[in-house]
Amino acid sequence: MKTTKTIKRATTKKLKLGDKVAKVTKATGIKKIVEWIAGEDCGCKERQEALNKLEFRWRYTKAQCLTQTEYEWLHPFIEKTKNTVEHKDQVTLIEIYNRVFGDKKKISTCGPCVQELIDDLKKVHNLYTK
Repeated sequence: MKTTKTIKRATTKKLKLGDKVAKVTKATGIKKIVEWIAGEDCGCKERQEALNKLEFRWRYTKAQCLTQTEYEWLHPFIEKTKNTVEHKDQVTLIEIYNRVFGDKKKISTCGPCVQELIDDLKKVHNLYTK
């Protein structure tokens, strides 16, 4: 039996597109109907994995361009590799991220969350450096 802590962690985890589709089809009963018609091996698992590999994120469809000032700040930050991010740098990263992606992220002490934010900004930065 799952503990409350385990269930809470599982429901707050960020799901990828394939996982979301699988969750919706299961919740609505579509999965059972498809399995009843097509059998147990209906290809759902393969489609779920393929959608997860796309790493599709809705917010990318409306990403804004970096300003000259943002690029000039971001370029040296991304070029140097470090394991820690100072508070003042995280504030600037979040300001840039929220403007570019139209998001409302806040300061975080979660290492993987900050790394994901930096990785997303690196992808945008790399569009300018090629």
